[in-house]
Amino acid sequence: MTDAQETAADTSLRTTGGAPPDDVAPAPIPLLEPREGIPPVVASDDALAGVIAAFAAGSGPVAVDAERASGYRYGQRAYLVQLRRAGAGSALVDPVGCPDLSGLGEALRGTEWILHAATQDLPCLREIGMTPTGLFDTELAGRLAGFPRVGLGAMVESVLGYSLEKGHSAVDWSTRPLPEPWLRYAALDVELLIDLRDALEEELDRQGKLEWAREEFSAIASAPPAPPRQDPWRRTSGMHKVRRRRQMAVVRELWTMRDQIAQRRDISPGKVLGDAAIVEAALTLPPNAHALTALPGFGHRMGRRQLEQWQAAVDRAKELPDAELPQPGQPLAGPPPPRAWADKDPAAAARLSAARTAVSELAERLKMPQENLITPDTVRRVCWEPPKKLTPDTVEDALAGYGARRWQIEQVAPILLRALASEA
Repeated sequence: MTDAQETAADTSLRTTGGAPPDDVAPAPIPLLEPREGIPPVVASDDALAGVIAAFAAGSGPVAVDAERASGYRYGQRAYLVQLRRAGAGSALVDPVGCPDLSGLGEALRGTEWILHAATQDLPCLREIGMTPTGLFDTELAGRLAGFPRVGLGAMVESVLGYSLEKGHSAVDWSTRPLPEPWLRYAALDVELLIDLRDALEEELDRQGKLEWAREEFSAIASAPPAPPRQDPWRRTSGMHKVRRRRQMAVVRELWTMRDQIAQRRDISPGKVLGDAAIVEAALTLPPNAHALTALPGFGHRMGRRQLEQWQAAVDRAKELPDAELPQPGQPLAGPPPPRAWADKDPAAAARLSAARTAVSELAERLKMPQENLITPDTVRRVCWEPPKKLTPDTVEDALAGYGARRWQIEQVAPILLRALASEA
């Protein structure tokens, strides 16, 4: 970090949340520039071997980021991976030209990875052979430290005093060749990530929260891949309007066909057929393709063959025997929605109200979001089925059973015990 950057970081951390005196104009925030220019895109095995050697020989943690083509392509695969490490500089790796980055992942084994919003990038990095053994998440660190805005640009600005270029986060990163302004944007995403990590570590340590953060980072790094969603078609936007089982079957058939087409064509499902069109067809149950054409989302620039395909899916759902129709809702693996508690179990509703108030007050004192202090789902489960015998140990065991970390248990168990006991 340069002297200017050190000064900006130190000043920012000491003045976060304050305002300059009325007679002092705020200093302009400088736009961040790449220190070594934009690195070339690595898209061949020979070039990748050079990057692997350079990063293996580097020192300290490695900054990692990935760009996806959400909204353009099917799935969440990575289309660009950015890295930076002391002694190695920055690298931009194209996973299309180099689809197997396990060699790079292996070279970085045992090295701390710095990511911003790690849970967003880890799945696509895992697909190409890159999995960290340890990490530091600068977004989560910002949340635990109480920063009101935790986007990368906001964090770099408030902590280090630099402005990141904006405007390319939602572009189609599957485009080839990637335009130079996009590559510049991508390189800057890791330019100061190591500096940001160091400043946040110092701030967390000052607040007495560094060990909490380390527990969170360890939990993220060791978490297994998320299992596939059950009945993903139920997440169709507007699904709350669909009440009858026959209509649900139409949503399921149209969603499944759309997903197959999108996967085959490698495009975002929303570009094949919108959720609103699927729901409209389910509610209307059109008798033929001509009637389907009149529905929003089907008539505009859609060919006859496509319309017949969609209508065939509708007809399949209409012809299903009742025994094969989907059931309304999904089996609950936990307590019912809180809005139903007052009727189902007034005592549980009172426990939940007391617990929520206590957690909210504690989160405010600790200056962090409630969901980072303890997940709302964990609070609901403990309040719905509290331990039969309320003691510090039984409440702690209940929280641990739902995946709460040690620091969360230490902070939350005492107030949760009081809330549960007061409403017993």
